[in-house]
Amino acid sequence: MFKRLFVLTLLLTLLCTLATAQENPYAAPSNYDVRRSDTEYGKTVYHTYQSTTTGTERKCYVILPPGYDESKTYPVLYLFHGIGGDHGEWMGGKPDVVVGNLIAAGDAEPMIIVTPNIKAFPKGTATSAGMYSADAIAAFDNFINDFRDDLMPFIAASYPVAQGRENTAIAGLSMGGREALYIGLTMQDEVGYIGAFCPAPGVMDTGAGDGLIAKADMKVRDGYQTLIMINTGLSDNVVGPFPRSYSDALTENGTEHIYYETLGGHDFFVWKNGLYNFAKRIFK
Repeated sequence: MFKRLFVLTLLLTLLCTLATAQENPYAAPSNYDVRRSDTEYGKTVYHTYQSTTTGTERKCYVILPPGYDESKTYPVLYLFHGIGGDHGEWMGGKPDVVVGNLIAAGDAEPMIIVTPNIKAFPKGTATSAGMYSADAIAAFDNFINDFRDDLMPFIAASYPVAQGRENTAIAGLSMGGREALYIGLTMQDEVGYIGAFCPAPGVMDTGAGDGLIAKADMKVRDGYQTLIMINTGLSDNVVGPFPRSYSDALTENGTEHIYYETLGGHDFFVWKNGLYNFAKRIFK
């Protein structure tokens, strides 16, 4: 009797696990962010670069792919931080490990990862008004110019970067997710993959001058193929309904994309899951 109950319990556990996997295709393996002794990981390099946009020297980290070879070219993933972070915030999400494990398993392409500071305050601009001030928000929105005119050229001059939108991906968490959507939909000639993990409000203009992009322009232009992925945490009470509103606008405008909700709040549990699922799908 005991053996029969034990076998039934195992079968039920297996069925529940399979059902969960089927219900949530975006669930990551339990050890997806764990550094493994038998896996090679890429080197992380600190850089500064001169920005013509801000008139200042700016900072970023570059994570090289495992087995980096200067004779090869690599696609680039740019990861954007949140409103209270800087170029080092994504290190809390272990992108070198998450993506490194995917590469080792053959589930992601070898890529260069760049984590910049996306608060692009012009030289002489006061930065002490608070992270939610109008000046601070404007600095985030100004990053599109630094990204296009300064950071991307610096990375291309410093590393063997594969050119073209099909080799350029951007993704971000919270405020970085907002900027990824804004920059990606604005620079469609240069960016082929957009990831927005719990994206903050302010991307879409509802008609009251309260956003960066008109609702009608929340779409991929005809003739372009762009992967857009948006996720959010089921317990995220910081950005609330905004991620879904962006997804709804894309759907209304006929743009296919990925939107999913997962356990967690406004935290790296959700953001790392987004990175895992995004990195699996880019540069294919």
